[in-house]
Amino acid sequence: MKKILNVILKYKFGLILLLCDLCLLQFRPDLGITSLTLTWKYILEMLSVIPPIFIIMGLIDAWIPKEMMMKYMGKGAGPKGGLLAFLLGAFSSGPLYAAFPIASMLIKKGASLINVFLFLGAWSTTKIPMMLFEATQLGNKFAGIRFILNTIGIIVLAFIIEKSTSQQEQEELYQRISKISQK
Repeated sequence: MKKILNVILKYKFGLILLLCDLCLLQFRPDLGITSLTLTWKYILEMLSVIPPIFIIMGLIDAWIPKEMMMKYMGKGAGPKGGLLAFLLGAFSSGPLYAAFPIASMLIKKGASLINVFLFLGAWSTTKIPMMLFEATQLGNKFAGIRFILNTIGIIVLAFIIEKSTSQQEQEELYQRISKISQK
């Protein structure tokens, strides 16, 4: 019984979603079918994105020594570390939820918080492949201005967030990530 309760607690959000979908199917079949279809679509999307991300994380973990990560993206890396973090995020592809496991791996390997924030900001707003499409559809001027403004915004926000995160909050973050890594 305790194992079943643990499974229910572990997957509570998925089970709540399934319950809501089934209730919708019962009381509003048209809306229920749409909801179930979208739920299934997003599950398949996540299943196509998450395995490659875990492979990338495994490769980062195996191939990049912590000392190298600290040298190039750690607290003493300076602007070069920020540029590297920004480029890693900007040349990525995939939804934002795929960036968080990689961000935790970067922290585990010794990347500074500001560089992780730059990575996440670049991943979320300045994807180079998307920018190329944007330039063809909306024009080079628009794409260039948006890229420059987003870049400035990412740098400013990463700096503000890093400065406003207390040492205690940083330590808690590092502890949570090391606990996740041990599982």
